Amino acid sequence: MITFYQTHTSDFVCRTSLPQGSLQVAAHLHRHIELAMLLEGNTVAYDGTERYQLEPGDVFISFPNHIHRFETVDQERYILMIVNPDLMPELAHTFLSFSPRSARVPGAARDPQLLQIAEALVASTNDTSPYADQMRRGYLQVFFSKLLSQMELTESPYQDSQALKTVIAYCSAHYQSELSLGLLERELHISKYYISHLFSDKLRIGFNNYLNSLRLSYACDHLCHSDASITEIAEKAGFGTARTFNRAFLKQMGCTPSEYRQGKRPQNGAPARK
Repeated sequence: MITFYQTHTSDFVCRTSLPQGSLQVAAHLHRHIELAMLLEGNTVAYDGTERYQLEPGDVFISFPNHIHRFETVDQERYILMIVNPDLMPELAHTFLSFSPRSARVPGAARDPQLLQIAEALVASTNDTSPYADQMRRGYLQVFFSKLLSQMELTESPYQDSQALKTVIAYCSAHYQSELSLGLLERELHISKYYISHLFSDKLRIGFNNYLNSLRLSYACDHLCHSDASITEIAEKAGFGTARTFNRAFLKQMGCTPSEYRQGKRPQNGAPARK
């Protein structure tokens, strides 16, 4: 399974199904919480290797740095949220140090209070009035506090969660430079074998694939929104050679960088939405 790392420029996205269309999106991960309230239709969602059949009234939530994807079965009506946990300081530790036993919360979308708050969050996305940000944070705090109270969570070992946060933060800051497990071991004083285990066990993605996803996310953004040459973008993204870049791009995106820039992207390539 090809996994794509999404870099979100916004801390908060909340929208309904119209006019964006279906939930369907390829396997990806990011440091945000992603949540879908399914109001109508049917969807299959995956959190890691776990498969969930979602029915109207269900909520699906993927915690930060969990690989997830959606496959539309019947046209859905939904509310989608993508939220930086830092917007809720009181809950951020929970999202970063715990995992749900099940990413599906049956019937939660039929909870009148949760649905009312979710609709208020959708309406707030275009609110520029004074204290609108504070109001959104308040809504988010109440919404996720109520939702978490309906879920069973398991705590990650403290050492694992702290080490993973340290490694991810370092990778996010240095992926455009030379980066390897050996370098991480020297810079962070964490065994490269332990780091490799964390990626495979916690993120379920190999370190090199994760690193390539970071670099390709940068490259895709600049292919779409800059006039820089493909060679220049490859170098700035952190790829040692154009050949390495082209090979990684074709493998993960299903097309060449020039085809991607021209809009010739296969359906099974990078996620269609952010």
